[in-house]
Amino acid sequence: MTDDYPNTQSIDANDPSLTSWVESANTPGIDFPIQNLPFGVFLRNDDNANKPAVGVAIGDSILDCSACWNAGLFSNTPCEDSNIFARGSCNRLAALGRARVREIRDRVSWLLRSDTDAIKGNEALRERGIVSMSNATMLMPFAIGDYTDFYASANHATNVGKMFRPDGDPLLPNYKHLPVGYHGRASSIVVSGTGIKRPHGQLKADDAPPTFGPCRLLDHELEIGCFIASGNELGSRIDVNDAPGHIFGIVLVNDWSARDIQKWEYVPLGPFNAKNFGTTISPWVVTLDALAPYRKPLPARADGDPAPLPYLSPDAGSESEAMGLEINLEVTIESAKMREEGIAPMRISHSSGMDLYWTFAQMIAHHTSTGCNMRAGDMLASGTVSGVNEDQRGCMLELTWRGQNPVKLPTGEERKFLADGDRLTITGHCEREGAVRIGFGECSGVVLPAE
Repeated sequence: MTDDYPNTQSIDANDPSLTSWVESANTPGIDFPIQNLPFGVFLRNDDNANKPAVGVAIGDSILDCSACWNAGLFSNTPCEDSNIFARGSCNRLAALGRARVREIRDRVSWLLRSDTDAIKGNEALRERGIVSMSNATMLMPFAIGDYTDFYASANHATNVGKMFRPDGDPLLPNYKHLPVGYHGRASSIVVSGTGIKRPHGQLKADDAPPTFGPCRLLDHELEIGCFIASGNELGSRIDVNDAPGHIFGIVLVNDWSARDIQKWEYVPLGPFNAKNFGTTISPWVVTLDALAPYRKPLPARADGDPAPLPYLSPDAGSESEAMGLEINLEVTIESAKMREEGIAPMRISHSSGMDLYWTFAQMIAHHTSTGCNMRAGDMLASGTVSGVNEDQRGCMLELTWRGQNPVKLPTGEERKFLADGDRLTITGHCEREGAVRIGFGECSGVVLPAE
């Protein structure tokens, strides 16, 4: 059978003419056509062995990569000697490096094509190797060792600056010189569908001493995240031009935020308890190679903006320069009352990955500029992604302008910030002429009451 495998150099997994023998993958507008093939970790709901495995989303199903490896379908690929899919994370897969992951994705593409019989023509393997998403539970795609959250949308940073520094420059002096970020909490990152408990914290009104109690100003943050593939040694740096080679893929992120806790604690060292209680990510990681048709340079900087220092300046025409991500992002809210009355979730904002001021390549180059070492499965997040217009603001703090302009729901309810029972859902997709639309699935969570 191995002799039948094509040379991976002859494979174009993004070819818009490709179709799959998994019929649902050929449905127009579906998130996971054969041109996508994101990786994730799943658990079969009907598997008594209860063992997670790495899979690939295809249509409304999952390709069980472990079952395919056991059947010898990954011979002559970088993983032929070890079943890296029979485990509860994508870390071993990512550690192979982006170029080798590309070879594996190309093999998956070939296995799922309409004219390939390796699985399609084997009833027993097809039954074991293809799992309906409705019969699976999605788990965290990575065992995340470290998590860094950035502040890479100038629109968001400007809006926040105008709220809290109305008489001065909304952007602090360093903002346009370096990607600002902080180290987040990896242990509280959860997969979509996990409830988020309203946190307790120290709160302080302007005219009163601090108290301790449940957060009153709970917020969401629309973000995108980047998972690291192969990392770098401690004491070394990742050049901005090499950074794309260290990226495994992209997910959607909701960095839940307790604004009243944040207000009191953030001076002098920045976010802490206001951010450490929960961050939600989508379960499917869309590879950087799948995003190739939707990447281009970010918009030119405004006149008067400083040029990035050389270590943050990719070569003209390089892959690193074309790291702007044309991801159409959307946030919906659904209150408990809306669910009870059967009212569909309401869109409250939309924006684009092109609304960032810094790319993930620049974030990686800056993060490692000190010799900080990245490891496979580390996650970086963009910070709130906001556009220029009011309906493109990526959090309630901006949307309601600190609560002054509440969001009105179809039930007559209003939201200055999030209430218990609210479900926030982030979705994202990419589409352009000449390419097949691909999506990311959902990044969703319900606010649970404080205990």
